[in-house]
Amino acid sequence: MTYWFLFTKGDIYLQRTSDGRWKLPQQEMLPFGNEKEVIELPLINSDRAKALEVADLTVVPSGYDRMGLRASFQCLDAEAYQWAGKAAELLHWHLSTLYCGHCGHPLRYTTPISKQCEHCGREIWPTLSPAIIVRITRGDEILLVQSNTFKRDYYGLIAGFVETGESLEECVRREVKEETGMEITKLRYFGSQPWPYPRGLMLGFTAQWKSGTLQLQREELRKGGWFHRDKMPAIPEKLSMARMLIDDWLGEK
Repeated sequence: MTYWFLFTKGDIYLQRTSDGRWKLPQQEMLPFGNEKEVIELPLINSDRAKALEVADLTVVPSGYDRMGLRASFQCLDAEAYQWAGKAAELLHWHLSTLYCGHCGHPLRYTTPISKQCEHCGREIWPTLSPAIIVRITRGDEILLVQSNTFKRDYYGLIAGFVETGESLEECVRREVKEETGMEITKLRYFGSQPWPYPRGLMLGFTAQWKSGTLQLQREELRKGGWFHRDKMPAIPEKLSMARMLIDDWLGEK
């Protein structure tokens, strides 16, 4: 049986089950869409897996629901959600990497995660955009901010993309200084998380405030401040590294 990962503009199609839940379609034949655009994915638990970018359908096929990939976190188990994220990343890479960036000739697959130019022989692999996110505390307070890109009224943590030529630690300190005007100390690595929107890798850190007064970078942040555990604002949903870092702090005595 084949797992099918069907997407439209970043949304995924999930199949409804008889008990009102959702699952990844798993069948031999393509459920719907154009077979010519299907790509093979690396094997998942020894099963076949394929992905497809489906045309924007006016009516969702019977028995299916269309939802954002992030929203599917609430509908799939952790393993299936991780599969869907990887499928979305590989499909995005395939559709945005059809021709060689060196000579402009078509690329062909050599492995499920690599392509080679038919003309100059250059090989390429999917690229990741690493980003840091850091939890900053000051005594019994945590620094929470609201990005201008947030669509809902919740607070998160300082985050930003790693630039060429800098280490992860240098990136953390730079982003904190740029977005808050403050200095940090006791910087520690926390953990990492795939972030397939569309090809990210989130690297979490913890740090403590060292010096400086909070001065928000208004081009990036609209709100921010120090919060006590008993007076927390709305925070991100549980799928995110930001929430993992905040929950870890809330659980500390």
